[in-house]
Amino acid sequence: MRNASLLLLILLVLAAPVAQGHTAGQPPTPTLDADPSPLDQSMVADVATVAFGFMEPRTLEPIPVPQMAIWGLRCLTTLDPGLNATLQNGGKAPGTLSLTGPGAHVLMSRDAPEAEDIAGWGIAVGQTARAAWDASPAVRRVGTEGMIRAFFDELFNHMDPYSRYAAPREADAERVRRAGAGGVGLTLANVGGGFVVAAVQTGGPAAQGGVRAGEHILAVGGRSTQRDDLAGVTALLEGPEGTMVSITLRGRDGHLRTVDLQRVRIPPETVFAQRDGEMLVLTISGFSRDTGARLAQELIRGLADPRPYHGVVLDLRDNRGGVLQQAVASAAMLQSAGVVAVTAGRDPQAAHVFLADGRDLANALPVVVLVDGDSASAAEILAASLADQRRAVVVGSATLGKGLVQTIAPLPDGGELLVTWSRVLAPLGWPIQGLGVLPQVCTSLGQEVLGRQLTMLVRGVQPMQSILVRHRAARPPLTPAQMLDIRSACPAASGRPADLGAARYLIDTPDAYRAALLKVPPASPAPSVTSQDLTPKAAVSN
Repeated sequence: MRNASLLLLILLVLAAPVAQGHTAGQPPTPTLDADPSPLDQSMVADVATVAFGFMEPRTLEPIPVPQMAIWGLRCLTTLDPGLNATLQNGGKAPGTLSLTGPGAHVLMSRDAPEAEDIAGWGIAVGQTARAAWDASPAVRRVGTEGMIRAFFDELFNHMDPYSRYAAPREADAERVRRAGAGGVGLTLANVGGGFVVAAVQTGGPAAQGGVRAGEHILAVGGRSTQRDDLAGVTALLEGPEGTMVSITLRGRDGHLRTVDLQRVRIPPETVFAQRDGEMLVLTISGFSRDTGARLAQELIRGLADPRPYHGVVLDLRDNRGGVLQQAVASAAMLQSAGVVAVTAGRDPQAAHVFLADGRDLANALPVVVLVDGDSASAAEILAASLADQRRAVVVGSATLGKGLVQTIAPLPDGGELLVTWSRVLAPLGWPIQGLGVLPQVCTSLGQEVLGRQLTMLVRGVQPMQSILVRHRAARPPLTPAQMLDIRSACPAASGRPADLGAARYLIDTPDAYRAALLKVPPASPAPSVTSQDLTPKAAVSN
């Protein structure tokens, strides 16, 4: 937006001689502070009003609306150091809202709204923005959208690290990512300079049209793919939902054919299954709106294989999270009963005890969960749930430690707010935020240490037992030093081949698997949280 505004500013400067009708032979005076576009004051006010109304009852800690407004208006000083917005009450509320310029010159002063007057504070923010806009070329250069972004950036600087504002274009992209783009359900690979179908999404248009993995794509929509790159061919397959696209394919037998497919809304594929010896390995790359359903499909399909599996591996390495409810649903697929996760916040709708409902689609097979230092958020919730309920052994390193949940609100400018509104507690009551999941089998300390751990497990001894007891007994608030001391027992690290090797050993060695399961006394979830079913009352993202 800033670059676009500067470009428009240059164009205005170049056009100035005509617009001003200057005398021939006299150089025009460039208008370097010309507005790139007029301020949409009502939009600024509306966005602030909606944001304050959404945030006030939901933030983890109560923040008065006047405080939010002043925090956000400090962006004006960031944009122009000569500006300063202040709220002075002279010993009694609501006080006076002022904007001063260089030399403490008063640019605007008005009675502050009452603290509870959310709409009034939105209007006041718009008025302050107008005064700053009229007085400062630096403010005008960022435009309305830039001012709104700067307002929220400054506001969220005073809050947790995960609450944020997404501008309209970013919000559009994120909505598409959450819902899925219009496509036909194909994953492509570049092989020998051509494009091959690497995977066909179950139930998608391509699968229904008989497209098979291994076929070559020669043309899309009648256009040859010969000179395209992988991103270009993928883009040709995508398009508005409901539109048609033709694909020319060459099969493994050399036969050419063309299929006509209708694009549908395709959620991003997040579950990938493969057989590794006698293990069913399910890699979950993230949690989108259908991850739980896809996990169920792959479990049912995999365990229907006439060649029996001895165990299931969930690979959550490098999984940064996603939709909270999908992590809960995924955990419930593998638990016969019990608490999956607990969330707690000021808003009653943020407080849940999520419970499994008796389904174990893995039919009680051993389950190993792989995690690393990049496993975060919803991935940590899934791993913590299965470990605390003694349904799985977690292998890898300490995870990231993101246990805060965000709820999403659309804004009048087309942007979105993602506001942290609840904390996540694992089934045994310990906080995921900052602490992360500590595995029962640690691979980040090197192969020699891992070998000793596995040998001890075969003998029925859990080498991580004492630190796991400390970890599960931890309760908020915890200091950074306390969390670091616990996490240092298995430092966060990137995934490594030893992770899958350890999983294979545990599944092939039942005594070691049983010894690795968590052995800490059970704890009750937070008593102030009421039980809920798995259907949330508000959309949340984690």
